Amino acid sequence: MVHNLSNQPSLFSRFLSEIRDLEIQKDPIRFRKNMERMSEIMAYEISKTLNYTKREVTTPLGIAEVDELIEQPVLATILRAGLAMHNGMLNYFDRAESAFVSAYRKHTSHEDFEIHVEYLASPKLDKRIVIISDPMLATGNSMVMVYKALLRQGTPSKIIIASAIATPDALEFVKRHLPETTEFWVGAIDKELTAQSYIVPGLGDAGDLAYGEKC
Repeated sequence: MVHNLSNQPSLFSRFLSEIRDLEIQKDPIRFRKNMERMSEIMAYEISKTLNYTKREVTTPLGIAEVDELIEQPVLATILRAGLAMHNGMLNYFDRAESAFVSAYRKHTSHEDFEIHVEYLASPKLDKRIVIISDPMLATGNSMVMVYKALLRQGTPSKIIIASAIATPDALEFVKRHLPETTEFWVGAIDKELTAQSYIVPGLGDAGDLAYGEKC
């Protein structure tokens, strides 16, 4: 199932427009904050789909019945571009454990590249709900490689993917390689990719915009 938050106008649209805006992008802290706020909205929407139980809390005037998550998800992200989104997820799922995976493009030519995964830090994932955040789902190759790397720590009960911008091809590619129960939460779906596999209109390189250009 794909949930596209652009299908309904909301404040989310403003944050999305600002991370795309060439002039506003010149302010890295604003770019990171908008990514974080978008991720917070996604976390809130995702939380509505999870399972809860009732418990009682004591107030100064009596007893109140409240809903409480049965299971905290594991929040995974792809270094380094996903860090701002990860912070947004942590702001809402503030009791969750975290997983970090390093994945990058190793170019063999101007247009051709391979995805390399070099670093993994994760709790055990057997029968856990795992939310993977990554700003750009361009081809889907990185997401599939990261999922396979996470399987070293066990098989999750459910995978949820959160991305600011995705492409139809990437969504279909990931669907073919991840469990059929995988859910996608995206800010927008852009249809075009450049020869270098950058999303158009997209927003550019999310990692560079958030943390500076890499050598």
